[in-house]
Amino acid sequence: MFQPSSIRVAISQSAPVYHNKQASLTKALDLIQQASSAGAQLVVFGETWFPGYPVWLDVCPTAGLWNHKPTKRVFAELRQNSISVSGPEVKAIADAAGDLGIGIVIGINERVDAGRGQGTLYNSLLTLSPEGRLANHHPKLVPTFTERMVWGNGDGSGLASVQIANARVGGLICWEHWMPLARMAMHESGEQIHIAVWPTANEMAQLASRHYAFEGRCFVLAVGLMMPTSDLPSDLPHEVKDTWVERGGSAIIAPDASYIVEPIYDREELIVADLDLTWIDRESMALDVTGHYSRPDIFTFSHRALKD
Repeated sequence: MFQPSSIRVAISQSAPVYHNKQASLTKALDLIQQASSAGAQLVVFGETWFPGYPVWLDVCPTAGLWNHKPTKRVFAELRQNSISVSGPEVKAIADAAGDLGIGIVIGINERVDAGRGQGTLYNSLLTLSPEGRLANHHPKLVPTFTERMVWGNGDGSGLASVQIANARVGGLICWEHWMPLARMAMHESGEQIHIAVWPTANEMAQLASRHYAFEGRCFVLAVGLMMPTSDLPSDLPHEVKDTWVERGGSAIIAPDASYIVEPIYDREELIVADLDLTWIDRESMALDVTGHYSRPDIFTFSHRALKD
């Protein structure tokens, strides 16, 4: 049977309505509609897009002080505007995916509302299928540095790729791209398109994303978040002078590590490109880390079962 050899993808390099889950949902649904109207079969958003990345931990000197009342107020606001995987916001996004027949990958501040870990926040990446179902849920394995004040440790159940249109799609969050075993788990999942989400896809993030594409012989959508400096909490002093505190840097990278779309900084933009999946076949001739370039007689690797 003939299988289509290309897929149209879109990166929504955009800012949420910071710490406002209802307004962020409205904006997300509009951006998803725009991507669908552009013919995209997959649209992706940045790290903790919903409802924004807690960059105040790193740029506001008082944010890390013990028992600091302004910081606790900001955290409470984040917690109140974080969303549950079983909540109405995720349902609305899944419904949009089903109605438009488009895959969606979006980063969220996830709040656990019941059961084990109730009240905990996680940095999670959700994948919604074109059929309108939650196809994958990946909480970040290890929050990085100051992030540990906000998020709990995730598990490995979301280290998987899922079918979106005619491609296998998976993703990792920020510094997970420097966890060799997490990368190997994703390579073994059969990814053809990898979503690499970052607060800003800076020089080191570009290096990691391009290396991932070369190592995994897959396309990488490096997705940077946008956040204007004006969104920083007013009661946490800072010295940021630039217009943007999170600058984007989204890019689309081919299986040979070359840029299909070079990094775009300092503006919101819907980035659309067609990916020729046969490029993966061509590059796999030289390197295939789960196939002819592996040595299972020497190395043994195992991880949780893959999802259908």
